[in-house]
Amino acid sequence: MLDTVISARVTTSAVEQLARQPVGCPHEPSGLRERKKAATRQALGQAAMRLAVERGLENVLVEDIAEAAGVSTRTFNNYFASKYEAICALQQDRAIRIGETLRARPAGEPLWESVTQAVLSQFGPASHTPDKEWIAGIRLVVTSPALVGEHLKVHGLAQYHFAAAVAERLGTSLETDMFPRIMAGAVSAAMQAAMEHWLRSDPPVPLVPLMRQALRELAEGMRSVLPAESGLDDSG
Repeated sequence: MLDTVISARVTTSAVEQLARQPVGCPHEPSGLRERKKAATRQALGQAAMRLAVERGLENVLVEDIAEAAGVSTRTFNNYFASKYEAICALQQDRAIRIGETLRARPAGEPLWESVTQAVLSQFGPASHTPDKEWIAGIRLVVTSPALVGEHLKVHGLAQYHFAAAVAERLGTSLETDMFPRIMAGAVSAAMQAAMEHWLRSDPPVPLVPLMRQALRELAEGMRSVLPAESGLDDSG
């Protein structure tokens, strides 16, 4: 997924149309029914990824995923259209939780600190180092050409939802303000860079420090290349 995904793009209109469609329950659900649905969705996504890593993506059937998650194939089909969608749902749900966390950060907190904390909150313990064989398996799964199309769709959806959270945080609108989209794109690129570095690290390293480093390099890099007076104006 790595080099192919970097060069590919999803059109803004398509992303917006998809983003406005209902998704599962990736945020913190309030009712018992919603919590059960969210737990089932997460269990299916995790089972899909685990089986793909253990057996190889091409050797996993929808029936296998449903059985591993303790549900029927019909239940699987109520949540996902394919095993590829189930795997990529982990990324989509995490991205939407990042947006929800950003909305919940203290009102007086600087935006960049809120963004950093929201992103890091979704990547587990900072000291966790994955098993070498396990991360090799993940690398094979996520770089599979069969996942590229679904990943692109999810990446576009995730970026749109994050931009919406930034806009809400700033009290502005995606319809009138470009900055939330620009910031969402930059943060998404930093996260992608950290993820790629993590997948290629030998020996394996914890992901959270890389994610923090990527966000820090984005902020520091922009400060270093922008002059105090940019000279940019609205005259075109």
